[in-house]
Amino acid sequence: MTEHPASGLWRFLEEEDPTALTLIIDTPSGPHMRRIPPALPLPAHIEHGTAAEEAAATWGLPDFVFQQAGHAIKGSGRREQGDRLLLAGRRGAAVQVKARTIKPKPDALEVNWIQKVAAKAMSQAKGSVRQLHLVPADMVNGRGRVMRVDGNDYEWIAVFLLDHPGVPQGTVATWQPIGMPSIALTRRDWDFLFDQLRSTTAVLDYLFRAAAEPPIPLGEEPVRYYEFAAADAAAPPKEIDTDLVGPGGTLFSTPQLPQAPAGDDGTRAHLMMRIMLEDIALSPLDGHLAEANRYTVLSDLDRLPVGARAEWGRLLIDMLEDVPDVPDEHVKWRFRRQLDEGGTRQLIVGAATRFAREIQASFSAYVQLRHHEVTSRTGRTMESSTLGVLMTPRDGVRPWDTSTVRVHGDLQLSEEELKVYSEGWNRSLEDGTVVG
Repeated sequence: MTEHPASGLWRFLEEEDPTALTLIIDTPSGPHMRRIPPALPLPAHIEHGTAAEEAAATWGLPDFVFQQAGHAIKGSGRREQGDRLLLAGRRGAAVQVKARTIKPKPDALEVNWIQKVAAKAMSQAKGSVRQLHLVPADMVNGRGRVMRVDGNDYEWIAVFLLDHPGVPQGTVATWQPIGMPSIALTRRDWDFLFDQLRSTTAVLDYLFRAAAEPPIPLGEEPVRYYEFAAADAAAPPKEIDTDLVGPGGTLFSTPQLPQAPAGDDGTRAHLMMRIMLEDIALSPLDGHLAEANRYTVLSDLDRLPVGARAEWGRLLIDMLEDVPDVPDEHVKWRFRRQLDEGGTRQLIVGAATRFAREIQASFSAYVQLRHHEVTSRTGRTMESSTLGVLMTPRDGVRPWDTSTVRVHGDLQLSEEELKVYSEGWNRSLEDGTVVG
């Protein structure tokens, strides 16, 4: 049996298995079939909340999944924060997992139980966020590192995550308004979103977008996702002033939500971004940096649109293969820059022939110069930041080294510094091209 929820989207139901879900999507390149698998099975020793964390850490990044390091004191008792916090950039989700651990009862009773635990979950999420607004807490991420979290630094959404073997068809979870965006998902929905997007930032953006829409039956989130994705694919690109990045800037537009799963092309190109993220996540911090600094860098890099990552990955592979091909003592540089549509976040990824102190200094100068140039054109200096990631080939177990430079606001560069940086990076070559 099939249902047709929206133009260009078909939902295929198997009568012998009502929990199965297959979507057939009409795309410009022809029909695309997407089977939505059930939630990942749980080994006996894995808790339901931990399973939600595993999905977010495996397909997202462990550095964006948090639990409380201790307990917040309130009055004469102790108050636990939410089961899990999902944080990326300036957005956060308070995730409350509720599981049906006994044999389900008749549908009417199951629906009543779901409504009861939904209301409880949202109340708990609201309390956790309120407590974080009042008292910052030390939170432990998926790598076991501690970061101080102040609730006032984030825009929050409450997520009720239901782990249930058979949600009665058509069940819409309801609760009283809690004063912030909120959404209910099944664990299959949750696994689907992370498998589809492979980015915590993208999943959080999706959750906020979906929460602004009317609620839908539990288990139907993949259907809504593809309705959004079809709308994104049909939307015209936004007009952006490409001159903000300087001569030669081009407009690159990609749907916010891709119809094909991230990394679906079967190549290693999409993995390049995950490998870069892992390099940064596993690198030791300099003495003057804290875990919050690493979190900021990872968040900035994770903002790269999912639909652009495979193309960036192919380019980065080409860069790394290209830069060593120079005479001894020479250095070859390759760069890719992106300015987001808001004009306040710039990402620079580069490759250079070798790793050396002078190479790092030159790259730092490049990042500072491009930040200064862009903010001078936008006039939005204080709210702007630039992240630079440099890869340099090496021999041995690791194929390359990864270095990062992040700057924000007014760098207060002197006229002499600007002159030196510009002479080094804006000089014209003999063939008329401009470096950088």
